[in-house]
Amino acid sequence: SGFRWNNSQVAWIFALAIFFLGVSAAVAGPRLQKVGPRRMAAVGGAAFSLGYAVAGLALGLRSLVLLYLGYGLLGGIGLGLGYVTPVTTVAKWFPDRKGLATGMVIMGFGLGALFMSKVLAPLLIGLFAGSLPPVFYCLAGLFLVLTMVPAWFMVNPPEAPAAKPAAPKAAAAAPSAGLTARQAILSGRFALMWLVFFCNITAGIAIISFQSPMLQDLWRVADGSLPAAALAAWGATLIAVSSLFNGAGRFLWGAVSDRIGRSWTFRAMLATEIAVFVGLMLTQRPWVFGVLVCWVLLCYGGGFGTMPAFIGDVFGPKLMAAVYGAVLTAWGVAGVAGPQLVAVLKDRVPDRASTLSFAIGAGLLGLGFLLSLALSDRPAAQKG
Repeated sequence: SGFRWNNSQVAWIFALAIFFLGVSAAVAGPRLQKVGPRRMAAVGGAAFSLGYAVAGLALGLRSLVLLYLGYGLLGGIGLGLGYVTPVTTVAKWFPDRKGLATGMVIMGFGLGALFMSKVLAPLLIGLFAGSLPPVFYCLAGLFLVLTMVPAWFMVNPPEAPAAKPAAPKAAAAAPSAGLTARQAILSGRFALMWLVFFCNITAGIAIISFQSPMLQDLWRVADGSLPAAALAAWGATLIAVSSLFNGAGRFLWGAVSDRIGRSWTFRAMLATEIAVFVGLMLTQRPWVFGVLVCWVLLCYGGGFGTMPAFIGDVFGPKLMAAVYGAVLTAWGVAGVAGPQLVAVLKDRVPDRASTLSFAIGAGLLGLGFLLSLALSDRPAAQKG
């Protein structure tokens, strides 16, 4: 309050952070092997911390442009470098359990956001009596320490001993054999994976954007005697619980994909989400709504937990950093498209905004499912 910024202006702060996350991951991915994970992680931590410091200055000066620069640009770049680096590195350490390993790393990313929003930020806001600039300055220093320490231990696994020359048949079956990063990113296989990822993320972000007010509206209809504070508490509870499902989905679906395959995992997530979105359009029961939202967030997180291993299987470990960085641009685009779509519907047709958002989400998931039928776990170098 007191900043006189409207909802659309504030929404752009998050949208820019996610957009630059995708862009920076795409730029950093091809350079990760040369720069090394330790240095890349350190640069990401420094950029993220600096972004919070600049954001604190922006809040003190009440400058929206400076906030876009700090939290959006610098913070987003730090997020991208700090996201792609540990995910691609851990996949190299655990090649036989890529889904489980990368899912656990990405689960930490999701649960860290929950801890930040529900524990650390409220604690600091109370400590500084609601003054936001010192909260952001304190977080900047804390994040610098918390990122620099693990960055020091971020290294690639030792090179395997030189093996005997493989037979021609085995060599031909190696993932990404003969492919460059540019060829992989411009391939039809990559385009399919990008689109499926985009559809899943956009639908999930649509839910994340307004799950609390939608639940409050349902409770208001179900029990008109509930005070505003109780309604807000129900909304906050759903956000917290669904965030746990978001984090758990990154680990759970990643582990599932190790057993049933990456393509089938995406098909399972997308197919069930279509049914859930139809249910969200029809239900008037708050408890049912909450359960359905949690399933959507489980699958939303599952997409992030499965995609790194999928990239590694199809394009191989040598191209994983570059290709995975590029596929994260889907997150960047969805981070702009999803919230802005919901915002436009709220402004233009507020009475039908939720129903239309769910319908569009179901349509996107349906498109994603159809595209997923063309996906295969087969390494990209294999033909036929």
